[in-house]
Amino acid sequence: MFGRKKKPTAQDAAEQQSAPEDQQDGTAEPPGEPQGPLDVSQLESRDGYLDLGAVLVRARPGLGVRLEVDERTQRPRALALDLAGGSVQVQAFAAPKSEGLWDEVRRELVQSLRTGNGEPTVEEGPFGLQVLTRFPATASDGTQGFRLARFVGIDGPRWFVRAVFTGTAAVTAEPAAALEQVVRELVVVRGDRPMPPRELLPLTVPEGSVRAAAPPQDGAPAQPQDGAVRPPHRGPEITEIG
Repeated sequence: MFGRKKKPTAQDAAEQQSAPEDQQDGTAEPPGEPQGPLDVSQLESRDGYLDLGAVLVRARPGLGVRLEVDERTQRPRALALDLAGGSVQVQAFAAPKSEGLWDEVRRELVQSLRTGNGEPTVEEGPFGLQVLTRFPATASDGTQGFRLARFVGIDGPRWFVRAVFTGTAAVTAEPAAALEQVVRELVVVRGDRPMPPRELLPLTVPEGSVRAAAPPQDGAPAQPQDGAVRPPHRGPEITEIG
């Protein structure tokens, strides 16, 4: 899935036109200090964190934590966090040591969404360049409408986190601020084991978790485990934590 750098394409140009003006001419401000998620090497203590293997979640009042379980393998494939009417699906992947993945994944995401009538736009957000999109969806009463989503990518040391905000958190505004802070407080545990780029970092189910069926969501296929891009989707089973 990850190969050598490609020559610029028409798709690259299209994405560049959607990006902020300072990103197009290369005069963007240099990035400041990382705002999170953190690498485990930056953490002094794990006290106050929920250990889910590759990802540590800082506990806070009102935060719902779920693990989405792959129906075929029965293994967790994504972390879902719910707060204040919004949700974010988080997946952590192995990444090359020398470069990040988000630029390449973002281009693939935009192309995939356009092919699937997702209507993507690229703009600057709290974590850098992000992809906003909407998917055709059918409400429970049969009404046709749209489902909003916001894709964010964060490159870390030998890891990459993809976060998909939905619900109120799909809009970059005040309702999303609390859930964005939850993502900034995540800690990624990459480990030292050699892994190919885009391999999903393993999540673990803590003791005392409760497995339940997830409610269906129309208009969006399941997320794969190989780093490919798809519309956000809640898995067929979830493990509720806490």
